[in-house]
Amino acid sequence: MPLLRPASFSRRIARYTLPLLLTLAASAASATAAQAADAPVPLPSGVTPGPSAEGISEYRFSNGFKLLLMPDASKPTVTVNMTYLVGSRQENYGETGMAHLLEHLMFKGTPQHSAIPQEFSKRGMNFNGTTSLDRTNYYEFFPAGDENLQWAIAMEADRMLNSFIARKDLDSEMTVVRNEFESGENSPSSVMVKRMQSVAFDWHNYGNATIGNRSDIEHVKIENLQAFYRTYYQPDNAVLLIAGKFDPAKVLEWVNRSFGKMTKPARVLPDFWTVEPTQDGERQFTIRRSGDVQLVYVGYKIPAGLHIDSDAIGIAADILADTPNGRLHKLLVETGKASAILQFQLGGYAPGLQIIGAVVKKGEALEPVRQALTDAIESFAATPPTEAEMARVRVSNANAYEKLLSDHQRIGIALSNVLALGDWRLLFAGRDQVAAMTSQQVAAAAASYFRRDNRTVGLFIPEDQPQRSDIPAAPSVDSVLQNYQPRAAIATGEAFDSSPANLDQRTQHIRIGGLKVALLPKKTRGQTVSVSMKLDWGDAQSLFGKRTVAGMTGEMLGRGSQTMTREQLADEFARLKISGGVYNFQTTRGNLDAALRLMADVLQHPRFDAAEFEQLRKQTLVSLESSRNDPTSRAQEALAKHFDHYPAGDWRAARSLDLRIAEVQALSLDDVKAFHRNFYGASSGEIAIVGDFDSDAAARTIQQSLSTWTSAAPYQRVLQDYADIAPARLTINTPDKENGTFIARLNLDMRDEDPDYPALVVANYLIGGASLKSRLADRVRQREGLSYSISSFLSVSAISNAAQIGIGAIAAPQNLDKVDAAIREELQRAIKDGFTQEELDRAKSGIRQQREQARAQDDTISNGWVNLLDLDRTYAWAAQLDQRIAALTLEQINEVVRKRLTLDKMSVVIARDESKAK
Repeated sequence: MPLLRPASFSRRIARYTLPLLLTLAASAASATAAQAADAPVPLPSGVTPGPSAEGISEYRFSNGFKLLLMPDASKPTVTVNMTYLVGSRQENYGETGMAHLLEHLMFKGTPQHSAIPQEFSKRGMNFNGTTSLDRTNYYEFFPAGDENLQWAIAMEADRMLNSFIARKDLDSEMTVVRNEFESGENSPSSVMVKRMQSVAFDWHNYGNATIGNRSDIEHVKIENLQAFYRTYYQPDNAVLLIAGKFDPAKVLEWVNRSFGKMTKPARVLPDFWTVEPTQDGERQFTIRRSGDVQLVYVGYKIPAGLHIDSDAIGIAADILADTPNGRLHKLLVETGKASAILQFQLGGYAPGLQIIGAVVKKGEALEPVRQALTDAIESFAATPPTEAEMARVRVSNANAYEKLLSDHQRIGIALSNVLALGDWRLLFAGRDQVAAMTSQQVAAAAASYFRRDNRTVGLFIPEDQPQRSDIPAAPSVDSVLQNYQPRAAIATGEAFDSSPANLDQRTQHIRIGGLKVALLPKKTRGQTVSVSMKLDWGDAQSLFGKRTVAGMTGEMLGRGSQTMTREQLADEFARLKISGGVYNFQTTRGNLDAALRLMADVLQHPRFDAAEFEQLRKQTLVSLESSRNDPTSRAQEALAKHFDHYPAGDWRAARSLDLRIAEVQALSLDDVKAFHRNFYGASSGEIAIVGDFDSDAAARTIQQSLSTWTSAAPYQRVLQDYADIAPARLTINTPDKENGTFIARLNLDMRDEDPDYPALVVANYLIGGASLKSRLADRVRQREGLSYSISSFLSVSAISNAAQIGIGAIAAPQNLDKVDAAIREELQRAIKDGFTQEELDRAKSGIRQQREQARAQDDTISNGWVNLLDLDRTYAWAAQLDQRIAALTLEQINEVVRKRLTLDKMSVVIARDESKAK
C-alpha cells in the first residue's frame, strides 16, 4: 500500500472569550455529535453494513455500490468524493488519455442537470475531478447544509448513468484537454516523467501517461468514450465518500434514494492479463528541448502497492532523498553538484516505478551527478538505514497520517488512491505496516530492486551477465489485512460557528509591546492550532535597494539557528508536529508553547551558515534561470516593467530577471547578517492564533519571547500609488514552447471603501473569477475549447489607491489570437449589454458561500486576523462587505462595469513561440 509521506500530499492536487454557559453548551453539543456518530444508523432495505474503522463506516448496496461515511462536526463543511475504480490503466490501444477526457465530459451535464458548473458556482462549491493510473474521482467541498448535500448526492447519481457524453461537447473539450497536454509539454519535469514511463515499461499500460498521447486525444471517437463510460461508470465500480458535518441517518436515506434504486449491471468488467516482463538491462534516454534547468531521474521497477516491498522501497527513497537530512542531499546538494533532490513512486495496483532525481544548474557537468546518484542508490543496501534515519521516517509518516485524518477534504483523495488497491482500510494498514518496518527489511528490498539491470536512466546496453529483478505477485487483500487492528478514531472538535459576528465575539485582542495579538481558542479535530504572524520594519528610504537581501534573509531563517543546525531544526519541527514556516504554521495544543519559542529563537538568532547560504544562492539562481524562457514568467515580467513608474532600487520597482540574478550573485553572507541586524525586530507587527490552546499561556509566551526584541529600523508603510500608464500591446517570442500565455491588466484608482468596490467584486466573479462558470470560461473554454485555464483577477487595497483588474489565460501559440479576440468581445458585450439578473443572483450566492467556506478554515481565519489587525479592522468589516454585496442591484453593477472597464486603457502581453503562431 502506498506510503504516505508529507511531500506526497502536495504532489499531483488559504480567532475569544464566551460566558461559561455558552462554552459548556458548545462542549455538550460537540459531545452529542460525537455520540451520534458512534450510534447505530438505521439501515434502509437492501443496505448492509460493511467494515468500520477509525471513524469511517462502510455500507454496501445490493447493486454493488459502496458508501463510506465519516461524520465530523468540528467544521461546518462537507466533502462529497466519488471514486470510480477506473483510470488510464484500463485504456486500450489508441485510447490513451480517454479516462481523463471522460472526466472532463462528466462536467457537461445530464438532461436533469444541464449546467453542473453553473450549479457549483451558485452554491459556492469547491469542486474538481482527477484521473490517475488506477482511479478517477470527483469531489465537491462546500458549507454544510441539507440542501447542498442532497443536491450533490442526486447530481452524482444522475451523472453516473445519464451524462450526455455528446459529440458536440467532445469537439470543444478535446481542444481544452489538448491545451492541458500542451501546458505539460512546457514543463521539463512533466516531460521527463512521461518519457520515463514510456521507456521503463514495454507492455503494461503504466507506460502511458494519464494525460495521453496527443494524436489519441485529437482523434478519439465519441463511440469509444460512450462505451468506456457505460462499462466503468456503474454502481458496482464506484465508492462514494461523504465526510464532514451531516446526519448519517439522513445521508444514508438520501444515498439509498439516489443510488439504491439503480439496477445491478449485467455486464462483466474486462479482465487484464498483461504482465510486464522482467527488465533485462539498464536503460537510458535523453530529452533535448529548450529549457533552463537540467534534470537527472533514475527509475527502478518495484512491486505493486499491496506488496510490503513497495513500502520498504518508499522508506529507502525517503532516507536517500529527504531535504535536508537525506543521504543524496548531503552527497550532491551540500557539495554543490546539484541544487535539489526529489523522489516519488508511480504505480499502485500493478508493479510500478520508484523514481529518484536531481536538479542541476544549466551549464554544469551532468554525468558526475548521474554517476554519483546511481552509485549511492545501488549501494544503499550495503549501508542499511540507521535507527535515527528509521525514526525520522516513522515520525514524518505518523505526522502525515495525523494531519490527513484531521482534514476530511484531503482524506477523500487519499482514500480514492487506496480504494484502487481493493479496500479503503489499506490506508490504515499501510500506516501500521510502515511503523513496524525494520532497517533489515528496507535494506533487503533495496538489494532486490535497486540494481543495475532494473534501472532506467536511458540507453540500452547489451550484457552477458544480467542482474535481473523478478517482481513478485501482489498478495491478497485478506492476507495483508489479516493482522490489522483498527485504532480509535481521532478526537473531534466543537461544532464551530465561523460567522464574522462569532469570530469577533470569540476573539481576544491584546497588545504585547508593539505587537497586535488576536487569540481565538476553540476545540479542533486533532487539537490542531494555526499561527500567523507578520513583523514590520523599515521605510521607503531605509529599504531602498534591499529587495533581494530582504528576501534572502527571510529564506535563511529556516536553515538553522545559533543552537541548531538545519538538520536539527528540521527534526525539531517534526518532533513538535509543526507544518509550515516561521510566519505561518500549524501545530498541536501540547506543542504550541515550544513551537512559539522555537520560532522566536529562529527569528532572533538565525544560524547564517556559510555553506547553507551558498546552497540557497545556487537554488535561487537555478530557480530564476529556469523561468527565463517560460511564457508566463516572461509575460508577467514584461507587464510589470510596463506599469513600473518607480526609480530603480525603490522597494516597489519592477525588476528584470537579469537584475534579480545579478543581485543574487553579488550578495554576500555579510550583507544578509547586516540586514538582519539593522531591520529585524518585533517593534511592530501582528500575531493571530486560532485553534485548541490556552490563550493566557500563549500570551505569556509571546510576551516572554518577543516583547523586548526591537527593530533598529522604524516602520512606515511603503504603499503603491495609482499611475495612469499609457496602454501597450506587447508580444514576446518564447521559442520551442508548446503553450503560450495571455495577460491583460487595467489600472484602477480606488480603495476597498470605494462605493464601486462591491460591484467590481461581483463583476470580476462573473467575468472570469468563478472557475468554469463565467463569461470568459463559457466562451473560451466551454464553447470554443481554446484554453485549459482562463480567469480574471481583481486587486484592491484598503490603504493604497493602486488597484487593478486583469485577465490571464494559456493556450497553444496558434490559438492565442483567437483567445485575445474572444476576451475583448466578451468584455465589450459586458459593457454594452450588462449582466442579467440570473447572473447577479448566482454571483451573490457563490461569493457568499465561498467566503463562508474560507472562514471555516483555521489557517484562513488566522491569516485574516493578521490582515485585519494591520488595518485596525475586525471581522465586522467582512460582514459589512457581505452586506454591501448582497444589497447590490443589477443597475448598480452594470453601471460600475461601464464606468470602470475602459478597454482602451487596458494593456496586453502575449508570450508564445511565434513560429507556431502562423
